[in-house]
Amino acid sequence: MTTGKELSGLVPSFRLDGRRALVTGAGRGIGNAIAKAYAASGAEVTLCARTATEIEETAEQLCQAGYAADTLVADVSDVEALAQALDRRSSYDILVNNAGTNRPKPLPDITTADYDTVMNLNVRAVYFATQVVTNRMRQEGKNGVIINMSSQMGHVGATNRTLYCTSKWALEGLNKALAVELAPYGIRTNAICPTFVDTPMTKPMFEDPEFLSSVLAKIPLGRLAEVGDIVGVAVFLASDAAAMMNGSSILVDGGWTAE
Repeated sequence: MTTGKELSGLVPSFRLDGRRALVTGAGRGIGNAIAKAYAASGAEVTLCARTATEIEETAEQLCQAGYAADTLVADVSDVEALAQALDRRSSYDILVNNAGTNRPKPLPDITTADYDTVMNLNVRAVYFATQVVTNRMRQEGKNGVIINMSSQMGHVGATNRTLYCTSKWALEGLNKALAVELAPYGIRTNAICPTFVDTPMTKPMFEDPEFLSSVLAKIPLGRLAEVGDIVGVAVFLASDAAAMMNGSSILVDGGWTAE
């Protein structure tokens, strides 16, 4: 006869108590929501962004609610300055590389400035932030979790997305290689790959009915993703419930890539 205790032992924990999490691009949208969810799950969260007011307001709200949160005002694309800032702090157990950007244009219109901006933030900054954080994990002999915010565009192509796709396909490759190299140190690396997400930042795009219609036509579920759709996956990957997840990319795309 199966007992209640045996059944409860089958249910994995999604709690993050006692862990320190660093979330980049945490000023708004997906990053901000992930930081809040991690705090509510018991983690001590550092919200990182270039704009102090946004992350400081969120950190204050979290602390007032009884959670543990602080801020790091930094431009993650300035890899040297970020490394120095992190060296002055206690190590982290979880890193969410969420900061990213996009400059959707036809191929002939992409400039070297566009290329450098997108690749520096979407790839270079992720690479070196991961290097700094995981170096500390290894030095201190602690297990850890790296979560890279990729995209469905790291698995498919699209018009006006040559530059963005380049950066996200590169991130997918990095995610795989990190998973292999860091696994012996107890560090797991996974990626989240959203479709178009309804946020204040993307709202202006969807005010174009033709563009919105073209996007929805490619999503079998028939709707845009919401921030909450991404947050649940981020909590799962950071938790012990995902203890055997390593080198994976979870597509949160409503079926876009299934066809």
